[in-house]
Amino acid sequence: MPTAKIPLPSASTQPTGPEDGEVPPFSIGDQVRLTARQRYLKTADPMPMLRPPDLVDPEEQGQVVAIKARQQVAVRFRRGTFLIDVDQLSC
Repeated sequence: MPTAKIPLPSASTQPTGPEDGEVPPFSIGDQVRLTARQRYLKTADPMPMLRPPDLVDPEEQGQVVAIKARQQVAVRFRRGTFLIDVDQLSC
């Protein structure tokens, strides 16, 4: 009985991002700022907690320390490391 060859997917069909197939706009080590005041901040701890938004000043620069799922990054600021959506950050 002849064996059928199964075509392998090409590299262009493979997802390149963490979850939804997009390349994250920031990489680890990038310096970023918040684009707007947050309603709350979510810590990047193994058991995240919500913290008040006044822990991060609007002008304060942070450093991306991890790329997370769902277009979020972990950013280290002076008073802690928080999970922030990429659309709320700028270089």
